Amino acid sequence: MKITKQTKYLTTKNYQELFNKLIKDTTKGLRVQKNGKRIRSSTTDGYIFTQKLLNEYVEQTKNELRIYLVNNLTTKEKEQAKKYYKKFFSEFTDFLYYEKDFYDNYVGSVVKGIRTFFNYLKIEHSLNIGEYHKLFYVPTEEIPIVVLSPEQLNYLISDIELEERLPDSLKVIKDVFVFGSTVALRFSDLMGLKNENLLFYNDTYHLKVTSLKTSTNTTIKLPKYAVEILKKYHKKQKTLIPTFSKSYLNKSFKKLATYLEFKEVLIKERTKRGVKYPIYKNKAKRQHYTLADHITTHTMRRTAITYMLRLGMPEHAVRKISGHSANSKEFFRYIELAQLFIDEHTDKVFEKITQSKPSNREF
Repeated sequence: MKITKQTKYLTTKNYQELFNKLIKDTTKGLRVQKNGKRIRSSTTDGYIFTQKLLNEYVEQTKNELRIYLVNNLTTKEKEQAKKYYKKFFSEFTDFLYYEKDFYDNYVGSVVKGIRTFFNYLKIEHSLNIGEYHKLFYVPTEEIPIVVLSPEQLNYLISDIELEERLPDSLKVIKDVFVFGSTVALRFSDLMGLKNENLLFYNDTYHLKVTSLKTSTNTTIKLPKYAVEILKKYHKKQKTLIPTFSKSYLNKSFKKLATYLEFKEVLIKERTKRGVKYPIYKNKAKRQHYTLADHITTHTMRRTAITYMLRLGMPEHAVRKISGHSANSKEFFRYIELAQLFIDEHTDKVFEKITQSKPSNREF
């Protein structure tokens, strides 16, 4: 790639070459996080998919991708460059929303990837590309946190009739879900639990885990039912609990859901450019999803964190177990959800007080 003082912008071919370099440098560990840690492979996968979408966009629209070099532009050309980037962003996001049928959160992750690419060009390749990429705003949507209540989790733990109805394969899936909904670990940490993570002191079992994502140390005391689950699978595999891929578990949770009594409707909505659209389980019949349909691997950790807060565990103690930082926006969402549950129960108590009839008894 040859750049001269007469080069106004880099072309689609240059764009693709440089994006390949970003992916290669990230994969090899030449790019790291601000704290010096290696960038996760899942992040690299996001870059790869972003590049794939850009290539699809170019192929379908026949539009050219450009990277303007502001040092070589006149004032008029800088204005033209600004118009180009605005038009590109509008057309590319239209492609993501209406051709690919993506929603705000996923479009946002793709836009973040493009902004990362432009920052990479400035920092790693010292290209004076200006600040045009800051025009690319990142859409977001707040997806409701789906959790099980303590009563529903207890149903999974102790209902004998449910246990008898389940086939053996789903009994294993239920055990994994119950254990995951108790210890509040991230999925990768949960599936990587080994014998060395299990400690026994003060006559009780504890899990001690260092998070793969954040390197945070977590220790949690295990209740009796969780210990019984571990004993059930002791020595059957190298890990403390049976391990599965996230996709397999999500499919298995859907099968487990057909045996559960969580039939309350839980409307599913997603947003495009901030506008909400209902997502139906059966679009033709306009049939909404139920709570059971929403159960995924994410539900385990979310359930554990929420019921700890609901049952009165101090926030700092829950964060110590979950590995969230003190200023985590995600953790504040758990606090808000737990408070909603507490408020509902408080309302019920006050309602009973106001409805109770005065006694004729004399003091």
